[in-house]
Amino acid sequence: MKNLKNIFTSLLGILLLTVSCQDDEATVGDLLTPTNLQVTAVIVGQDANNPNGDGSGVVNFTASADDTITYRFVYEANQQTDPAGTALFTFSNLGLNSYTVTVIAFGTGGISTSTTITVDVLATYAPPMELIDKLVGTSSRSWRIKSEQQGHFGLGPVGGSVPTEWYGAGPEEKVGVGMYDDRYIFNADGTFTFVTNNTNDDPTTDISGTVFGRASFIDELGGSGGNPNGDDIENLPYDDFSETWALIAPGGVETITLTGNGFIGYYTGGSHTYEIFDRSVPNELVLRTTDGNSGFDWWFIITSAEPASNNFQTQYNNLVWQDEFDVDGAPDAANWTYDLGAGGWGNGESQTYTNSADNVVVDGGFLKINAISTGGGNYTSARLKSENLYEFTNGRVEVRAKLPASQGTWPAIWALGADYQTNTWPGCGEIDIMEQKGQDKNTVLATVHHPGVSPGAGDGAATSLPTSTTEFHNYTVEWTPTAITFLVDDFVYHTVENNATLPFDSDFFLILNIAMGGTLGGTIDPGFTQDTMEIDYVRVYQ
Repeated sequence: MKNLKNIFTSLLGILLLTVSCQDDEATVGDLLTPTNLQVTAVIVGQDANNPNGDGSGVVNFTASADDTITYRFVYEANQQTDPAGTALFTFSNLGLNSYTVTVIAFGTGGISTSTTITVDVLATYAPPMELIDKLVGTSSRSWRIKSEQQGHFGLGPVGGSVPTEWYGAGPEEKVGVGMYDDRYIFNADGTFTFVTNNTNDDPTTDISGTVFGRASFIDELGGSGGNPNGDDIENLPYDDFSETWALIAPGGVETITLTGNGFIGYYTGGSHTYEIFDRSVPNELVLRTTDGNSGFDWWFIITSAEPASNNFQTQYNNLVWQDEFDVDGAPDAANWTYDLGAGGWGNGESQTYTNSADNVVVDGGFLKINAISTGGGNYTSARLKSENLYEFTNGRVEVRAKLPASQGTWPAIWALGADYQTNTWPGCGEIDIMEQKGQDKNTVLATVHHPGVSPGAGDGAATSLPTSTTEFHNYTVEWTPTAITFLVDDFVYHTVENNATLPFDSDFFLILNIAMGGTLGGTIDPGFTQDTMEIDYVRVYQ
């Protein structure tokens, strides 16, 4: 009986072990081959009169199949993978050309089915050489996110015309997330090189780095790891890579298109196309792209200039004069008087300057200068000045302001030599702390005028500021015997050497105004009614 008991116990143990092993065994389910693979191609702009598209070369592909996990679209070396079965390719070879795209449907266990589709596509856009030169340069020019610039990264509604309408990153706000050390190279041979860390290639090249992207899309890159932070994945480990780039112009809008998973700044999926919203500033581009859900437009300012040493240290910390505009009503008569009259004194402007409360008022802690249409192509505005009330030589001037958004408005914050009546312009000198063109509300200018560069010119520079009309910014000049330095939000973007041969060694007074039209305002919006420059404060330090 004892031996039978042991035998029974052993058999029971074997049975339990067998059941246990069967419970732990992984199940992979049925291996299914995708079937019924169908692919369609829609050429952008295709209609009865344009069977091969609008000339942009853009084609949207859609695939469907039974028992499919994901789809891959392949044209030569270009690949796009999408579980939903959509892809966008841009074919930029000029003329009418035939292209064959292979579509692969993947089922469980990696089993796949493939087919091909051929499309005849017309491409007519030849990008201007100045744009190609700007992107490529004489050699391999390197671009980066302009992290020191307000609004260098942000978002807004799809199709919106105001950059970073809903959010704009402050200077260096995204430091340490894996974006600021990226570099983008548009090579002359059409390849796009993405360097994921430009700081680790000395003395030998190190292809490792990290990138930054949207949590719902960044898995498309195929990397793993990274640090989740809300809707973002920060510092996803990712090596340097290459794709191809081309310039297209769908709907007449200059656009950079990248193949595969090529991207700029922050991975958002989508079509991997970047509209060039503004390219007027040397070494800079303002770009926008729509994400893969068509939920947001994402905005970027990129620059081909490496970060300058911008540890600006002011020489002037003693606040000697100010207007905080904290008493409602007319501006303080102890600080401001007015230029009155029409014509803009030689600039072909369209406004008449008044001191009416309609055109200039202090309200709610802000000075408001209002440009107003009075009908028939006539306009009123205001030009305040501190002439004979406060004049100074050297110092730091800081003005916090929000600018008018309307086409044709020409706002200015500036200083003029106090001896202008006897030492006529440009001999008296002029320091333009901030000006903005009437046709470009994404950029601000800083300029000095003197006999060496005037009339008709100036020693100036521009910087991108896409939120100039929606947010307040600090416009600053530091004027010393040896240099005149211009800043926006404490970032230096223009410096002019000063010396005894220039007219910047005597008293100047301040001027605040909005002109309409003229040499810098340009064409005025026919529907213009009224717009405002708001000023929070004016401060002078010595």
